[in-house]
Amino acid sequence: MSEHNGREQLLQLTAEIVIAKVSNSHLPVEDLPKIIKDVYSALAGQDHSNKKSEAALTQQPAVTIRKSVYPDYIICLEDGKKLKMLKRHLKSAYGMTPEQYREKWGLPPEYPLVAPNYAKRRSYLAREIGLGRNIGSAPDGVRGARKAD
Repeated sequence: MSEHNGREQLLQLTAEIVIAKVSNSHLPVEDLPKIIKDVYSALAGQDHSNKKSEAALTQQPAVTIRKSVYPDYIICLEDGKKLKMLKRHLKSAYGMTPEQYREKWGLPPEYPLVAPNYAKRRSYLAREIGLGRNIGSAPDGVRGARKAD
């Protein structure tokens, strides 16, 4: 009977923690089962954090590295999600830095963490509004002038 009460209490604590987490952040619905499982395992003392390094050595990427970069998105090797920007996803979902991600998967330093077309678009927009220009290098008559809306 005490085992039943212990499990019930564990489920209750798991629910409370997950509710608090979900109410304070915007998470995709697909992530809920993993969050629930992780919280439950941690509370039950089944956290396999020591085995994470072993699992990382044997873990297979969601897609091949060659097939992970597309013009409009990058596929995360951890979970297979299609993203325009990978850095934020890695930090929030896995607590990883880009350097840790590259090291884990054996990626070169020049491996992109932003979709190529997205990077080009952002670069174009930055140039359009004048970012990266010295104030003195603006053409005559342009300095201080604003475009009419």
